[in-house]
Amino acid sequence: MSDMISARGLIKRYKSVTALGGIDLSVPEGTVLGLLGPNGAGKTTAVRIISTLLIPDEGTVEIAGVDVLAEPDKARSRLGLSGQNAAVDEYLTGFENLDMVGRLYGFNRARSRARATELLEMFSLSDAGNRPSKTYSGGMRRRLDLAAALVAAPPVLILDEPTTGLDPRSRNEMWAVIRDLVRDGSTVLLTTQYLEEADRLADDIVVIDQGTSIAHGTADQLKDQFGADRIELVVADPAHLGAARRVLETVSGGTAQVDEDSRELSVPAVEGAASLMDALRQLDAEKIAVSDIGLRRPTLDDVFLTLTGHATEKAEDADNANGPAGTTEAKAPR
Repeated sequence: MSDMISARGLIKRYKSVTALGGIDLSVPEGTVLGLLGPNGAGKTTAVRIISTLLIPDEGTVEIAGVDVLAEPDKARSRLGLSGQNAAVDEYLTGFENLDMVGRLYGFNRARSRARATELLEMFSLSDAGNRPSKTYSGGMRRRLDLAAALVAAPPVLILDEPTTGLDPRSRNEMWAVIRDLVRDGSTVLLTTQYLEEADRLADDIVVIDQGTSIAHGTADQLKDQFGADRIELVVADPAHLGAARRVLETVSGGTAQVDEDSRELSVPAVEGAASLMDALRQLDAEKIAVSDIGLRRPTLDDVFLTLTGHATEKAEDADNANGPAGTTEAKAPR
């Protein structure tokens, strides 16, 4: 598969601060690349450069074979951008929002209206198409924003934290929409603070921190490389916490994490299922009753914690601000 997004050696500095220190990104056609990192890691700076909104100090970017720096207008015609906040006019109806975007792309009246109707149907917004978008729920507004990014049917989509602030049901609906788009051939660059989102949607993942790439691979590869199976149990009697901890640490050889309020303990399972069976035997020998016990595979949260030293944050990136004075930016694509 050819790369629909190719970024090489991206460097961006703001005076003494290096927002990006030479990262490389490749997204093959019809796949999803998840770009992860803690706040201020440089994710949004990278997205702005790739989407033609920001000029790098060094490096190259191609969108569907088009040099972004040499031909930004041509590159914009090949991509759609959905940012962290739904960019819809709340005083226009859903139909009017999409029709307006179509006309801005130069569509004639008939083509623009036909495309608006098609997208409302695609995103299950037909029933609300004639209502002002200010009456839409958060999930509906996000779907409308994504629909607007697809008016010109671009082959490349850049989704910058597309489900931030959505409830679980709306998030699942957005995930289904993104899967359908990829199944139909779209190529997606996805930034997200929800690691479960990357786990479910991304074919490949790049983790960046302090402007550099610190890990790259599929979700399973990263879990195998940086995570570890864990034994988790809940004791039936809080008085047995201490004894259960000693058993688990003997089995694991590591330090147990203990939550006294929930009566939950966990330790690394060095030998996987064999460690779990050993723990069960010793707990039974010590007559320690448990309410729940199991072997848990590592998650991307575990990987993130291992790589960056802290859990992911659900706040906006520090580099989401408009940037220091003097930042060179360009007009945004849809």
